[in-house]
Amino acid sequence: MKEEVVTKDEATVPAARGAAAEASGEPLLVVDKLVKHFPVKGGFPIRRTVGAVQAVDGIDLTVHVGESFGLVGESGCGKSTTGRLITRLLEPTSGKISYRGQDISHASRKQLAPIRSEIQMIFQDPYSSLNPRQTVGKIISGPMEINDINPAGGREKRVRELLEIVGLNPEHFNRFPHEFSGGQRQRIGVARALALEPKLIVADEPVSALDVSIQAQVVNLLQQVQKDLGIAFLFIAHDLAVVRHFSQRVAVMYLGKIIEVGDRDSIYARPRHPYTHALLSAVPEVNLDGDEEAQRERIRLAGDVPSPISPPSGCRFRTRCWKATEKCATEEPPLVRISGNGPGHLTACHFPEEPTTGARDEDIVLDPALAALEETEG
Repeated sequence: MKEEVVTKDEATVPAARGAAAEASGEPLLVVDKLVKHFPVKGGFPIRRTVGAVQAVDGIDLTVHVGESFGLVGESGCGKSTTGRLITRLLEPTSGKISYRGQDISHASRKQLAPIRSEIQMIFQDPYSSLNPRQTVGKIISGPMEINDINPAGGREKRVRELLEIVGLNPEHFNRFPHEFSGGQRQRIGVARALALEPKLIVADEPVSALDVSIQAQVVNLLQQVQKDLGIAFLFIAHDLAVVRHFSQRVAVMYLGKIIEVGDRDSIYARPRHPYTHALLSAVPEVNLDGDEEAQRERIRLAGDVPSPISPPSGCRFRTRCWKATEKCATEEPPLVRISGNGPGHLTACHFPEEPTTGARDEDIVLDPALAALEETEG
């Protein structure tokens, strides 16, 4: 059945932003056609640019006031680079980053100073992100010193309050990072991010390095912080279960592009892009009742994500997609709302899947070695 595509004027990302803004409040962060290419040097004795790693290649997203927005995808797809661009730890190649209506894409250090305190980041590694030579008190109060902030009662009192908020003993003020476990270190990172009372926190894989039981504690802590303080989150992760638990809206990223975005229920229950289907089918499922109707589809892709130095033409997922045709190689699909999608649910695919995650009649197995192995075992 041929899919009807809503006209671009009605269904592009900016149009969806307006609809979502009415439901979720005014936009806090707007990213428009953001690009980051890292040059590749080569040659001897004169080194010159011979290519570029297209880490982020023209993405659009919006985070509203008080909203939790999830960004998921395979390792190497550009999620962390996106987070570092938004916090201006990296300089964008092109595109626009607007925070509360102000363009900060190429703002100078002086121009960024007033809003630095409002955009904070929780880093992925709770070990390397904390200075081992500084005490916990020094680490958490550091942002306050840099921004010349003197809270009522002094910085030490504020640090002890933050330690209590994240579930640590205020008496840990004078301890060093090596005296804490991984989960406790990540809590220290959360406390540091909260020190300046930010409006937006970019959480880059905040629980990926932690044990499963500790992951739940940290995610619940972030949810409580968001509820109590009204902070917006850009939650970057590859763990789909964690993102579903934490985020209200979710964007799926593949090889530097956002290929599907929508509210949590739409992405997890009614995905349309083949890659989103494959991503969800990779999540382990426990079916103790043996109910065949409750089983999910199984899609097993071949190979890894193509090199971002030389990405495929047209649709970047076409080299691993079971529905790819010549059109997918020559035309890049726009990120639009297609028929069958709810408001704000955008998909970039010429031949979208049915809006279901139910089990298929036959598994999709694109890996020849795996198919041969299963035939041998059968």
